[in-house]
Amino acid sequence: MDVTIKNSVAAEFARVDEVIVELLQSDVEMVENIGHYIVKAGGKRMRPLLVLLSARALGGIDEAHIRFAAVVEFIHTATLLHDDVVDLSTLRRGMPTANAAFGNAPSVLVGDFIYTRAFQLMVGLANMPLLAHMAETTNTIAAGEVMQLVHAGDPDTQAEQYQEIIRRKTAALFAAACRGAALLHETSTDKADALQDYGMHLGIAFQLADDLLDYAGDPEQTGKNVGDDLNEGKITLPLLHAMQAGNDTERAFVAETLRNKNGSAFADVMTIVRQTGGIEATREAAAAHQMLAREALDSLDQNEAVGALRTMADNAVDRQG
Repeated sequence: MDVTIKNSVAAEFARVDEVIVELLQSDVEMVENIGHYIVKAGGKRMRPLLVLLSARALGGIDEAHIRFAAVVEFIHTATLLHDDVVDLSTLRRGMPTANAAFGNAPSVLVGDFIYTRAFQLMVGLANMPLLAHMAETTNTIAAGEVMQLVHAGDPDTQAEQYQEIIRRKTAALFAAACRGAALLHETSTDKADALQDYGMHLGIAFQLADDLLDYAGDPEQTGKNVGDDLNEGKITLPLLHAMQAGNDTERAFVAETLRNKNGSAFADVMTIVRQTGGIEATREAAAAHQMLAREALDSLDQNEAVGALRTMADNAVDRQG
């Protein structure tokens, strides 16, 4: 993450981390152990940063925005805990996943604790439109997770279905972070819609770029194992493009590899993805959403925070982790 993006909200960003640590306190030792393990693992904190920058773009940040930023990070963290169990992942951000370190059952249950802690915190904000919006968002994310599970290992998945999965699973929380800040400001619908559109397109661009990292990233920088997506049978745009643009032999090979969730065939699949232009096609699709995210900001009053949001969009595609 470009440190200059955080400059205009540095103090508030540090305060979000304080709130996260504060709210992970529990009289149940395992909750604190796993919670602090996750905090120690770090991460970009992109979603809380979106809350703060969106709030600053609309005029200012108050304590409600800081606490809502913690809510968004809690929801994201809970989904990661559950995802890693479902995907049988062993590495995230260069560290063993919580399920690898503590076991599947503790990860699921602590994920539930963090989810419910997020809603406790939201109730405390006493903003019914925000609570309704986040209830809808978390339901959307859960549905996206189920859709991804249903389509895992299915080579007949269509591009439209894949787009819907990433819209729900990833982009919805980006969009909710931005719109939630606007709801707390009680700003105009037009501005709230613009920020939500920005977050949605940014989230899609971010996920497309993340899908690329499985085929073009450096594990030392991405912090995850190369070929994990293929090993989990996840449908991603590089694979979809390879099956559309490849010859009969290539399509059949990729389809069979997906069905069998055969990560050992990663090198051969990567060769096909590269030869069929899957890397370039995915990067172009990410760049298109990157541009739409930038354009969504044009209707806002331009200030330092809007500039930082624009820079976040600029950095979403060409990254290594």
